[in-house]
Amino acid sequence: MTGGEAEMDRARRLVASAERIVVLTGAGVSAESGVPTFRGEDGLWQSHRPEELATPQAFRRDPALVWSWYAWRRERVAECRPNEGHRALARLALLRDGVTLVTQNVDGLHTVAAEEEAEKLGVGPEPAIPWELHGSVFRLRCSSCEYREEHRVPEEPEPVEPLHCPECRGLLRPDVVWFGEMLPATALDGAFQAAREADLALAVGTSAMVHPAASVPLVTADAGGTVLEVNPDATPLSRVASLALRGPAGELLPELLSSEVTPQG
Repeated sequence: MTGGEAEMDRARRLVASAERIVVLTGAGVSAESGVPTFRGEDGLWQSHRPEELATPQAFRRDPALVWSWYAWRRERVAECRPNEGHRALARLALLRDGVTLVTQNVDGLHTVAAEEEAEKLGVGPEPAIPWELHGSVFRLRCSSCEYREEHRVPEEPEPVEPLHCPECRGLLRPDVVWFGEMLPATALDGAFQAAREADLALAVGTSAMVHPAASVPLVTADAGGTVLEVNPDATPLSRVASLALRGPAGELLPELLSSEVTPQG
């Protein structure tokens, strides 16, 4: 078994003994579902790199170009499905009190998993809906006012030009955090509050290189809690983790959380 029997048993005990758990997930979880990382050669689109397009400056300079890139991204991501790691975390949050999910991913797969697992269980999905620290490619917001709307991949091809806000006629843009922008205050505050209150921070599939999101498990550690890492490779979080399970989340999480899928009294 990846990670070793003794390590898995110890990890299970950490999860079982924690009254409050905060979970931080990163790109590694979604990569197992086939979500492109949009880095390196795989990230090239019409000779552009993400760093050239995912900025407020790029949108002001050429909104149609940025809009077209995100339309292409949405189409590729929409083909992906939650994996067993997403589903195990959704079930944990739905069936156990005191679990908060936080994600750096913008693909919406945690929300899909929450909705699908909640339907199976006959409960509402809200406890498993994560704080999305970097936003979602399937949501739009106005570049001029506070308007937001869900935006799944339409049946017909998306327009080349950006849509306009129905309230102020400003340009709609993807509701994601671009390079040089601040993270949404409500999501960040909610994530840090959960981290401060958690007995256990579970860091899954994150490189722990992008801050302030990567600081979530560190907040738990600073407050006296325990950090458990699930990742194929060592990361900067490994030094503060009490235990690290090495392997893919889609394989390890169902095993780690298999005893945690019954309602807590």
